[in-house]
Formats: sequence, C-alpha cells, structure tokens
Amino acid sequence: MAVGKKAITTMFHAQFLGHRCGDLLLSLALASISMAVPQAAQNAAPQRIVSVIPAITEMLFAIGAGPQVVGVGSFDRFLPEIAKLPRVGALLDPDMEQIFSLRPDLVALYGSHLDQQSQLARADIPVFSYRHGGLDDVTATIRELGHRTGHAAEAEQVARSIEQGLEEIRKRVAGRKRPRTLVVIGREPGVIRNVYANGGVGFLHDMLEVAGATNVFGRVEREAVQPASEIILTTGADVIIELRVEGILGPLAIEREIAAWNRLSTLPAVRTGRVHFLIGSDLVIPGPRIVEGTRRLAQLIHPEAF
Repeated sequence: MAVGKKAITTMFHAQFLGHRCGDLLLSLALASISMAVPQAAQNAAPQRIVSVIPAITEMLFAIGAGPQVVGVGSFDRFLPEIAKLPRVGALLDPDMEQIFSLRPDLVALYGSHLDQQSQLARADIPVFSYRHGGLDDVTATIRELGHRTGHAAEAEQVARSIEQGLEEIRKRVAGRKRPRTLVVIGREPGVIRNVYANGGVGFLHDMLEVAGATNVFGRVEREAVQPASEIILTTGADVIIELRVEGILGPLAIEREIAAWNRLSTLPAVRTGRVHFLIGSDLVIPGPRIVEGTRRLAQLIHPEAF
C-alpha cells in the first residue's frame, strides 16, 4: 500500500481540513442543543464527552473519565471499552451531525477544526481544542483534562507516572554514545522513495532524545521532512527505525521492506544491520502509552542498556 502525503498527515497531526455542514437538519440540531444546555450545566464536570482524537480518548480513560465518553473518532482502536461507542469521523471528516445527535457537553477537536469549533460555540457546547506538541505537552494535556472533567487527582497521578517513566529511561541510557538515528514514518513500499522522516519538532523527536539518540534531522524545525535518497546518505545514520501502526505489514513484508534499504549500502545502519521496524500505535499516539513507546525506541538504540 503506497504511503503518500495524505496517509502521513493522517498518522500525525496538523493535517486536517474542516468541512461545512450547513443543511437544515444540522441547523435545527444546533438550535435545539443550544436551548437544551443551560449555562450552569456547562460549568459542571462534563458527563457526555465526544473525542475525535485518539490521544485524548486514551487520556480520558486513563484518568477515570471513560464512563463520561459517549462518542469517539474513527481511528480510535486501542481501548476495548470503546468498541460499542458511536464513531464520529476523524481528522479529515468529523461528522458534526453525529456529534450533535449525541448531545455532548464537551467535544475534543483538533485546533485546525475551526469551522467545527464555531458550530459548537453557536450551540454553547464547550470545546477542548487540541494540537500535537512535545512530551511536555502530553502531561500538560492530561492535567488539563483532569481539571476539565473532574478527575484532577487521577490525572496528576497519571502525569507523574509518565514523567517518572521517562526519567527512568533517561537514566538508563545516560552517559552512552548517542547514535545518529533516522526515524521514518512512511515511504513507498519496496523502494526508498517519497520518504517521510521525523524532524526536530514534536513528541517523536523528544522521544528519541529521551531514548538516547541523536535525531539526524533534529535541526530541521518541522515535525516531518521529506528527504531525497541523496540527503539520507549524507546523514550517516547509525540506526534506522521505521514506524508503522498495527495491521499494515506482516513479518514477510517487513523483511522485504528492510531489504529495500540495501540500495543505500554505504549508510552505517545498513552496513551493520541496524535497520528496524517498530509496529504499534504507542509510537505514534502521544498519550498515556508514551513511556512504553519511548522504552521500545531506547531498547533498539541501546540494547546493551536493557
């Protein structure tokens, strides 16, 4: 399956375009919900939360607010508790009619969903506006959600556990040589072409830093870069790690994709057999499992430390 710009942006973040829902049915829904949600109720802890964002959904369940969640995004798959919850679209296609039908008192949307946020504001429905950031933003978001949902103590406990887990990884790899590491988040199958690599901004870059690596594109102030093969060769990468979510590649396909790097045989990572694939949403969803994902990176980069 080819990996293009649309797939990569869907995997990460600042990629989503809203669309207008201006039909009569939606207008009626806006009016009815606006009348049904008094201001006093909005000031209380929300009891009907809709989350379009997988990271936010996982955070809500981690802090004990799961029973308050009544709708989730189309790409929410990790938690078994959400199997029967209504789906309300995703980053490119939030289903506003479905969201309004759930009569929410808090909706978590991406910061880029400006039109959808305006629709909710007209209905007096509070919005939790979210943008991907670094590792510090993960714990800050968890704490903010705790205060918004009435679970501040539980959120503080989750956030501190994450901070402690990351610090343990830092200590484990401290003092070791930091190999130059290339993290690839997508490319064309079977060839080293249309490569998308992790840049020097965002949670993945921070995870690499904690895991004891030097990001080869760490000086590029973007979350993702698209380097040509010639540029990749100049990085001198000691380790190459490709990330994929579950269900995309089987074991044989992974072997073929690793072999594709043999075309860049002068790279140290290829010469020494340090080309790896990591499979799992814990690596691409900046939520409560971020310590697990960071530890997996560290184990590949510094196997001797584990």
